[in-house]
Amino acid sequence: MDLPTRLRRLAGVGSRFLVVGALSTLIEVGVFNLLVFVWGWDVVAAKIVASLVALVNAYIGNREWTFRHRDRRGRTAEVVLFLATNAVCTALGAVLVWVGVEGVEAILGREPGAVAVNLVNLTSIVIVVLLRFVLYHGIVFRASPKP
Repeated sequence: MDLPTRLRRLAGVGSRFLVVGALSTLIEVGVFNLLVFVWGWDVVAAKIVASLVALVNAYIGNREWTFRHRDRRGRTAEVVLFLATNAVCTALGAVLVWVGVEGVEAILGREPGAVAVNLVNLTSIVIVVLLRFVLYHGIVFRASPKP
């Protein structure tokens, strides 16, 4: 397959991934804000729970739409890889939120407000989304090997 065809195909997969990711991000941000600012949860615990809630949408959207053309290695193996990938990504997101909130607190000299906490959270989401795409594309929903 020539380079322009591969790039078009990757752009199509990438755009579908971003649509699913945008919806998952809205779910994650909504749950995160509900947990932190309505129910008073710790930001790290809220980040983990919000990520897990958004994962349900992410799996269904990516399996059934984004990567529907990809090989199905068996639902169990695929779900295990998906969960392992997202465990790593969720942990990374939680660490990024913790470090970011602590950093903002150190800079401000006080506990950061909702805007700063949400900027840190959204920054962590952008970083993790890039990693997720690479892992989903190359490992979780892999292409069938050429005969």
